[in-house]
Amino acid sequence: MEDKQEVQLKRNLGLSSALSLVVGTVIGAGIFIRQATVLKETGSTSMALLAWIIGGIITLTGGLTVAEIAAKLPKAGGLYTYMENVYGRFWGFLSGWMQVIVYGPAMIASLSIYLAILISDFFNISSQWQTLTSLLVMIIIGGLNLLSNRYSAFFAITSVIVKVIPIAAIILFGLFFGNEHAIGASIQTVQAHTGNFGVAILGTLFAYDGWILVTNLGEELKNPRKMLPKAIIIGITLVIAVYTLVTFAVFKTISVEAIYQQGDNTVSYMVTKAFGVLGGKLLSIGIIISIAGTINGKIMSFPRLMYAMGRDRELPFYKQIGRLNMKTQSPMNATLVTLMLAMIMMIFSNADWLSAKAVFIVYVFYVMTFFGIFILRKRDGLDKTKFTVPLYPLTPIIAIAGAAFVIYNEIVTDVEGVLISGVCVLLGIPVYLWQNKKTTVNK
Repeated sequence: MEDKQEVQLKRNLGLSSALSLVVGTVIGAGIFIRQATVLKETGSTSMALLAWIIGGIITLTGGLTVAEIAAKLPKAGGLYTYMENVYGRFWGFLSGWMQVIVYGPAMIASLSIYLAILISDFFNISSQWQTLTSLLVMIIIGGLNLLSNRYSAFFAITSVIVKVIPIAAIILFGLFFGNEHAIGASIQTVQAHTGNFGVAILGTLFAYDGWILVTNLGEELKNPRKMLPKAIIIGITLVIAVYTLVTFAVFKTISVEAIYQQGDNTVSYMVTKAFGVLGGKLLSIGIIISIAGTINGKIMSFPRLMYAMGRDRELPFYKQIGRLNMKTQSPMNATLVTLMLAMIMMIFSNADWLSAKAVFIVYVFYVMTFFGIFILRKRDGLDKTKFTVPLYPLTPIIAIAGAAFVIYNEIVTDVEGVLISGVCVLLGIPVYLWQNKKTTVNK
C-alpha cells in the first residue's frame, strides 16, 4: 500500500537541475518552427527580430516579478500556490484547474505533434502515421517520468547539453559564414496582407513559455528560496540571448523569400544548406532531442501541480491523484491522468491551435499573478533578506502591460478559440463548488 502521509517529495534537486529545467523546457519547438510565422506577421526581418526581443523582455519582467513571489512561497504548485496565497482558495483552484486541464495537456500535446512531424520527416514516415508517432513520443517520455525524479532530471540536463550543439552550430555559421544579409529586408507580398505586430509577439511568447514550470518543484529543490529566483532569472536571460542570436543567424543565412516559402521547415532547410545533407541530419537529431527535452520538462512539472491539488483535496479522486508512488516517490497517478488528457487533445485538435490557446489562457492568470506582487508587498511588507524584484514598480508594470497586450491581441484575432478555452476553465467552477461541499461535509 502507498501512504501519501509517509511518502514525501525528495528535496534532492540542485541549481543545475532547476536551471536545466528552465532552459530545457523553454528552448524547444518554438525557436525552430516560429521563424517564418513571426516574419510573415511583421513583414520584415528587422521587425521580426524586434518581436523576438520584445517577447523576451516581457518574459524576463514576468520572471523577475514571479521570482520575488517564489522566494516568499517556495512550495510545490507554483502559480496555483501563488494565486491561492494572494487571492484566496477559489482563484488558486481555478488557476490550478486551468493548468492541469487546459494549459498543461495542450502544451504537451502540441509539442508532441511538432516533434512527431520532425521525426516523420527525418525517417521519411508517411504523414498518416503522425498521430501514432505523437502518441508513442508521449508514452516514451511520459514513462520516464513514472520513475524516480532523478531519471527525468538527468534527461533534462542531458537534453540541454545536446541541444547546445545545433543551436551553437546555427549561431556560429550564421554569424561568421552567412552571406544573405537579410537583416532589414522585407517581403512585399507579406507586407500587403499582414502587419499584426501583436500576433508576432504572441508567436514568440509560445517559444519563451515554460519558465514558470520550475516553480512547481519548490518542494524538491535543496534551497528553493535562493535557487528558484536564480534559475528563473539566469534561465530566461540565457534563452533571450540564444533566441536573438539564432534569429539573427537565420536572417544572415537565408533570404526572406526562402523563409517565407519554407515555413515551419525554415531551420531544417538552413542547417541542410549550411552543413550539407549529413550535417543537416546530425543537427536535426539534436533538434529532435531538444524538443524531447522540452516535453520531458512539461511532463515533469504539470503532474506535480496536479499532485499538489490532489493533496489539498481540490480535485475529484484526490486520494489517488494526491498520492506518491512508494517506490519511485513520484506522482505516478497524476502523471498518467495528465498524459491521458494530452492524448485526447492530440487526437481531436491540431498543434497550432492548442499552443495558441494554451499561451492565451495562461497569460490571463499571469496578469493576476504579476499584480499580486503589489498585494503581497502591501500585506506582508518588504523582506530584504529574500530576493526582491529590481526596478520596482516598473518591472511588474511592464510585465502586466505585456501580458495584457497578449490577451487583447488573441481576443481580437480568435474570439471563438478564446471562448472555447474560457469555457473549459469556467467548467472548473462547479467542480470547485462540489469539492468544497464534499470537504465541508467530511469535516
